[in-house]
Formats: sequence, structure tokens, C-alpha cells
Amino acid sequence: MVKPKKHLGQHFLKDNDIARDIVKAVKQHKKGMKILEIGPGTGVLTQFLMEDYADDIILIDLDRESINYLEKHYSEIKENIIYGDFLKLDLRERLGEEYIVIGNFPYNISSQIFFKILDDKEKVVEVVGMLQKEVAERLASPPGNKNYGILSVLLQAYYDIEYLFTVGREVFDPPPKVQSGVIRLVRNDRQALDCDEDLFKRVVKQGFQNRRKTLRNALKPLNLTDEVKQLPVLNKRAEELSVKEFEELTNTVAIGRINEV
Repeated sequence: MVKPKKHLGQHFLKDNDIARDIVKAVKQHKKGMKILEIGPGTGVLTQFLMEDYADDIILIDLDRESINYLEKHYSEIKENIIYGDFLKLDLRERLGEEYIVIGNFPYNISSQIFFKILDDKEKVVEVVGMLQKEVAERLASPPGNKNYGILSVLLQAYYDIEYLFTVGREVFDPPPKVQSGVIRLVRNDRQALDCDEDLFKRVVKQGFQNRRKTLRNALKPLNLTDEVKQLPVLNKRAEELSVKEFEELTNTVAIGRINEV
């Protein structure tokens, strides 16, 4: 048996019907496209991935006990079972030109997982994942919602995000203190933003850093000119802006900043 480890944020799903539904949510797979499962644990998702994608699965887990279990029970794909930290390893060459990410993501690193996915957005065509319900809702949240935040904007710039279903605490071992949510991200057609991407990230992060303030006050550290400060859009709060409006704001900020020393 593999024992769940608190320091790894492990809560093992024990409901096969839910596991099957998560795997069925994968829609973008093509023959030969790799599917990376993050944190397979005892293989509750893996068993169903094996039914249709056995030739294309790659598993990665930081728990040596889980790795030993998986290598024993899925010996036919042993060479595709990786012991390591997804956040630290560079797997892009092994994953090919396009790949899919799936997993019951540890709650304590779920945001970090999505930031790394963003770094490889040109290759990640789909993500199906279970994470803390409020985080899942945040990623899928539209503008104007209190859940809408930094990662919502950055991910929605490149992905169409759908909240699929909620999972109760009772189907995990051990039961987490919160409910879980399953979401699907599908890569959109956007190849690049209509603005400087690094500045876009800075504007979004700065805007939400003090989300209760208007953008006029939240963006003060960006050294905006007096002319830009008078624009009506700065009367809004960050949570009110769509991705497109953040792009437009970024272009305005780019030409309306006092030169930084």
C-alpha cells in the first residue's frame, strides 16, 4: 500500500467512477501525442488512461513509494514512469511537439503547476485536472467575478477554460478539508498577445496585487504619466477587465510611462 503523505499534499482519489469521468474529459488527443500525468499516486487515473492511451502515457511523481507501486503494477510502461519534481524537471524534449497534461494536482502546488504549463503553452494543447474547488473556480472565472484573478487572466489569454464538475471530500483518502473541482483547459488559436507579454504580466500582477483599489492606484509603481492617469479605464478595478482590455491597457502603459532610471 502507498500511504498518503501530508508534506506532499497527497489525497488519493478512491472513486473509480470519478476517475473514469476525469479521463473521459480528455478530448484533444491524437495518435502519438503524449499524455503527462502529474502525481499519479496509486494509479487511479492511470488505470483508465491505460485503456486508450497506453502507448502515449508518461507518469511523474515525487513520491518514491508511489513510483515503486506504479512500476510494479504498470511494468509495461516502466520506462515512462519518472521519479522527480514536475516543477523542476525539463521534460519538453521527451514530451514532443504537442502534449496533454492530466492529474489530481496536489493542492499546495497547483498554481505553480499552471504557471509552468504557461511557460510551455506552445506545446500544451489541453489540461484536465482536479484541484481545490475555489482554485478551479478562479481559473475558469469570467471578468467581474470576485474569483477572477492573476492566473485567470494569464491562462485565459491562451486557453478556453471550462469548470466540469465538483468532487466531494468523502471520496479521498484522507479526506481533504475542502471540496475539489475538475477543469479542462483547451489551447485557443492565439499565437501571441497584441502587446508586450512581459509588460502584460507585470500589469496584470500589479493590478491584482491591490485588487480593492482602482487601477489608477494599483498601477502607481509603473510610473504612469499624468496624461495616462486620467484615462477612464483606470477608474476600474483589475477584476473588471477582460484579457483584451488588459492587452489594450498594457499598450497604453507601454507608451505612457515615465522613463525609469
